[in-house]
Amino acid sequence: MVKKPLTGKKILITRAREQSTEFATQLKKQGAEVIEFPTIEIVPPLHWKKLDQTIDQLKSYHWIIFTSANGAYYFWQRLREKGKQRLPSTLKVVAIGPATARQLREKKIPVAYMPKEYIAEALLKGFEKRPVEGKRILLARAKKARDILPKGLKSMGAKVDVVEVYRTVKPKGGTKKLRQLLADGNIDVITFTSSSTVDHFAELFKKEDLKILLKGVAIACIGPVTARTAKGWGMKVQIQPKQYTVPGLTQAIVEYFTPDLGRESKRPSPLPRGERAE
Repeated sequence: MVKKPLTGKKILITRAREQSTEFATQLKKQGAEVIEFPTIEIVPPLHWKKLDQTIDQLKSYHWIIFTSANGAYYFWQRLREKGKQRLPSTLKVVAIGPATARQLREKKIPVAYMPKEYIAEALLKGFEKRPVEGKRILLARAKKARDILPKGLKSMGAKVDVVEVYRTVKPKGGTKKLRQLLADGNIDVITFTSSSTVDHFAELFKKEDLKILLKGVAIACIGPVTARTAKGWGMKVQIQPKQYTVPGLTQAIVEYFTPDLGRESKRPSPLPRGERAE
């Protein structure tokens, strides 16, 4: 029997419980023992008034941007509760990445644009090639998020409205157990898939305790924004994928523990007979 690359490795997942299944499954397939400790919980806004008003005015917008699958999910749910079955045909939809795009396409919502890199900076760069001056853009996102996107779009001359479609809150309990797992050296990797997961995790401990507890633990971040947040808390990030997705993060963790595989994956693979490189 061939030993799987993550056999014997204990990997902590901090993303919301309802979103961790795919990630946990991929890690387990590679032989990992998965410990789920969600540091965020995704919940609806406290009030729907602003979103409801926005939904009633959707025809006045040229673009709508979703920066997460959560945003797409909660926006669509509220749209249906308001008795609407579809978006205006004139409204162009933007998805930050493949998970968000998949959530939209499942609702039969066509995606007009998705950046090559799944971060706000890349999305803004793509909009430099699209005429947005004077256009109305709706940004549907979490209550707490970076300002780079609305500020960048406004600097291009767009009229931007930001609407809260969900919140991230801290789940209660479990800190004592997590502290013990870390203190006993029973975790090899901690994974972070958003800045919120990092912030809420770090806030569970004092900064001095965090440094001691994370000794010998590899920190894996899904992308540069999350990694920057982790470094801001004094964490050393050892694992970061080139593609900012859960499959990309899984592969990066595998390559971290099997360096030879990482080198091998960088070599061009032979093309199957009858196919050609584009």
